[in-house]
Amino acid sequence: MELPIKLSEQSREPIYHQIEHQIKALIASGQLETGTPLPSIRALSKDLEVSVITTRRAYQNLEYEGFIKTLQGKGTFVANIHSSLKREIKEDTVVRALKTAIETAYQHNYSKTEINKLFNAILNDQEGRL
Repeated sequence: MELPIKLSEQSREPIYHQIEHQIKALIASGQLETGTPLPSIRALSKDLEVSVITTRRAYQNLEYEGFIKTLQGKGTFVANIHSSLKREIKEDTVVRALKTAIETAYQHNYSKTEINKLFNAILNDQEGRL
């Protein structure tokens, strides 16, 4: 199984954090349901073209936080996550994306008014597609 994870070399966020946050988002959104098997550390490392150490660290953190569980000899699976935690993760994911977009806009010298105008235009466009 290949996970839809996109890593950014330009991000100041460590790669293992990027992996963690994206797996959490996939779990919170329901794209990865409870009990879904995850790729092995080696397979995910190869898919993402990162070191096994980086992927292992992400998996260890996710397991420590209760998002995944490893069963000896069987593999790693999505754990059962409470719906309130899923809501919290979904909100965190959206806030992070919006913060990144706003930082990018400010780096390109957009004003708050221009950012609001762009945001509303995109929001209206997306609503039209639903």
